[in-house]
This record gives sequence, structure tokens and C-alpha cells, in this order.
Amino acid sequence: MKTVSFLLKRLAHGLLILLGVVVTVFFLFNVLPGDPVALLAGQRSDLSTREAITKELGLDKPLPVQLLYYVNDISPLGIHAADSATQAKYDYKKIVPVSGEKVLAWKTPYLRRSFQSNKNVTDILLDHFTGTLWLAAAAMLIASVIGITFGILAALKPHSWLDHTLISTSILGISVPSFVAAILIAMTFGFYWSHLTGLNLTGQLFEIDPFEGRKLELRNLILPAVALGIRPLAIITQLTRSSMVDVLSQDYIRTARAKGLSKSNIIRKHALKNALNPVITAVSGWLASLMAGAFFIEYIFNWKGLGSVTLRAVENLDFPVVMGATLFIAFLFILINILVDLMYTVLDPRVKLD
Repeated sequence: MKTVSFLLKRLAHGLLILLGVVVTVFFLFNVLPGDPVALLAGQRSDLSTREAITKELGLDKPLPVQLLYYVNDISPLGIHAADSATQAKYDYKKIVPVSGEKVLAWKTPYLRRSFQSNKNVTDILLDHFTGTLWLAAAAMLIASVIGITFGILAALKPHSWLDHTLISTSILGISVPSFVAAILIAMTFGFYWSHLTGLNLTGQLFEIDPFEGRKLELRNLILPAVALGIRPLAIITQLTRSSMVDVLSQDYIRTARAKGLSKSNIIRKHALKNALNPVITAVSGWLASLMAGAFFIEYIFNWKGLGSVTLRAVENLDFPVVMGATLFIAFLFILINILVDLMYTVLDPRVKLD
């Protein structure tokens, strides 16, 4: 019962956050210079064509009305016309009639269609989500494994040369922006030393070979994943080191040593489990952040993902794609944070949902 109450409360907070994201991005996007109608209609189109496109997209209405219509489109519960064309467009299930021509309906959130390609925005995001997910997951795996290992090594020998070296290196990793690190890594290992590393400057996870068809190329994932994972690796190293030093000084660790337990058992069974809570928080936050922050990394390595499609949408004033990608990333943040809160109760019995 507590779990259900907790989930409902967090989902309600999440909906408020998504609404805030919609309002903020909607009004920010509408103050950008440029005319999406001119981009759609072309420079040689006549006035009637532009007016028809403006009316079709709803851009002839005041901004608050446009925002209300958009919220109605993306909401699972919406009020829509009862005709067959509207039902086919939204693929809704009628709940109750609101008036003679309107119904309250349940539907999958409708993110509209791209101004540029006229494709459903949901389909565009799903097509590109896999690439970003692979990239973020690989970066987080590299950061977690190496960062936790470095943090443990530094904590076992505090104030030693190894500790100072790892901490100094992690500070450097935090200080260097990801896109700068990406350019240096791409040029060094993907261009100048490519004959030694065998790695490509650009490429996709799945490449099309004219003879062998679709091929998995994991080597194309290495450089962008390393570039994206440097900052979280540095933070995880410092968090693990700090938390482990604190845990290793606790009384129950001294008791375990007095009982004659081996050093590896003390670290693995007693210290590490209790030291991982702040690390899990960092990992969960960074996993969602990496999906949002992968935009410039994808651009540098020409990686097909949410970042590349969103940057193109911003350049072309493709509002539905920009808004859809923003909402998608915000939803991932909310979902991952809820899952992490639930994970705390499994890892640490002292943590309660209430």
C-alpha cells in the first residue's frame, strides 16, 4: 500500500514537472527568430498557400490557445471532435460525450507530426532513441565500472600517491567540457592514431554492408562512449572514494576486522554495499543526463540518435520534434528517479518509502 501511495505521489509530481517543461519550451521556442511556415511552403509560394499552412498548423491562433491545444494533444485524456477523421488521427477510445460534437477520450499522447518530413514525431523519436540509449548505457557502464574501481583503490590507500593521482585526474575530468574531450578523443584515436587503434572517427552501431547486409560494429561505439563517460566517471570516482573512506572508519568495520574477516570480504559484503547509495544517485541522474547531454557528442561523431535529430529540428524550427524530444528526455528523468528511489529500499533496509 505504501508503494502504491508513493508511486501515485511521485507520478503526480512528475506530471507537474512535464507541464512546466511544456510551458517553458513552448514560449521559448515561439520567441526564436524565423518562420516555420516559410520553411514549409518555400520561398516561391503564394499568400494563400502560406495562409492554408498557418491555419492547418494552428499558428494563426494566440499563443495561449496554441498551448492549450498542444496540451490537449499530448495528454492521455483529451477532448476531441467525434468525427471519424479525428478519431483516426488520434486513435482514441471514447469515454463519454462532452457535447454533440466533442467527446472525452483516452489515447496515446499525440506528439503531432514533423513540420519538415510530416512523419509522426513519436516514430521519429523511437527510430533515433535506440542509438542514444546504446551510447548513454555504454558511457554509464564505462563510468560506473572504472569509477567505482578507482574510488575503492583510492579509499584503501588514502593520502597515498595513488589516491592523489586518481583524485587529481578526476578533477581534470570534471573540468574539461564533454564536447572538448570528444574533439580531442576523436582526433587523437579516431584520426591520427586510427591505424593503431583500428577505430573510426565516425560511424554507427549498425552499418550496412553491400555484401553482408546489416553488421554490428561495436568499435564505433567506443570513442563516443568514452568521451561521454569521462565526466560521470570522474564524479563517481570521487563519490565512491569519499563514501568508502567514511564507511571504512565505522565501528562495525572494525568489528569485522577483529573477527578475522578477510579484507576482500569486508569490502565486498560490508563496506561497498553501504557506500553505494550516493553512487547510485549519481549513476541514475547521470544516465538520464547523458541522454540529454549526448547531443554534441552525437554531432561530433556523426552518431544517429536523439541529439542529431533534435539539433536538426532546432535549425529548421521544427517545433513538434523539439518539444517531443524535450518531453521524452524529461519523462526519462522522472521515471529513472522513481526507480532509483525504489532501489534504495532494496539496497538499504534503513530507507523507507514514507
